[in-house]
Amino acid sequence: MTLAARRAATAYAFLFVPLVFFLGVRFGPTLYMLAMSLTDWGLLRKTLHFVGVANYRGILADPVFLRSLANTAEYTVFGVPIVLVLSLCIALLLDRVSRGRGVYRLIVVLPYVTPVVAVAWVWRWMFQTPPLGVINAMYVAVGLHAHEFLNSPTQALPSILAVNVWVELGYCTIVFLAGIQTIPASITEAARIDGASGGQILRRIVLPLLLPVTLFLAVMEGIQFLRIFTQVYTMSSQALGGPLDSTKSMALYIYQKAFTNFDMGVAASASLVLFVIILGVTLVQLRLFDRKLSY
Repeated sequence: MTLAARRAATAYAFLFVPLVFFLGVRFGPTLYMLAMSLTDWGLLRKTLHFVGVANYRGILADPVFLRSLANTAEYTVFGVPIVLVLSLCIALLLDRVSRGRGVYRLIVVLPYVTPVVAVAWVWRWMFQTPPLGVINAMYVAVGLHAHEFLNSPTQALPSILAVNVWVELGYCTIVFLAGIQTIPASITEAARIDGASGGQILRRIVLPLLLPVTLFLAVMEGIQFLRIFTQVYTMSSQALGGPLDSTKSMALYIYQKAFTNFDMGVAASASLVLFVIILGVTLVQLRLFDRKLSY
């Protein structure tokens, strides 16, 4: 056996255990979920029957599922671009700060490292009517009318979306800031010597070199918003995704089917649909950002 073959055999020997663990933890449950979605298995049923694609036909004809699908799309379509743009702007500003940079970074990242349930409950209280609702109290103090926020079918989803954007800003800002600081100063200095303005440096140098970071954050945030659950469960009325299912996400729909209705077959079908959507969105993002820049 050659030296290269011995090295490869040693590497595969060390990788065998984690590889088996990964296959068992990741692919095993996925295959089990696929099999479960083809049955009528329920926690309260003693028998199990093969139903084929009946569960898929059922959820695709369910108006509640379709509403949760539309809500999830709205969370993602609006949430991801807002997070990316705002976090990039904040990162560019933080990069210019010379004194107290650590304090500002801590302030920005604090919502992200705080438990999401605690954040959601605090914001739920802030959205309430006065005197508990601080936001409505501020509206009333300046002579404006109080808003329903979480009790309104039109305002509840934007309210929850705003909280999730606020939470995700810290993570994206820190990643963008790290990417900005890896750009060699010699490149920007050379551009300034050649007469490039700040806007030109941003468009022609900074943003293209941040493309790999932007791709990473777009994929991660897309997955995060497609799987949104905790904020919806905590902030919506009676954790039902209301009012009138206006805030219900696909993850909450799956949870209710599995642990409220005990219909595990339907929940598995909806889970697989969500998995396919996440996979498809991720592949589209990778296709759109299929450029590798090096410097």
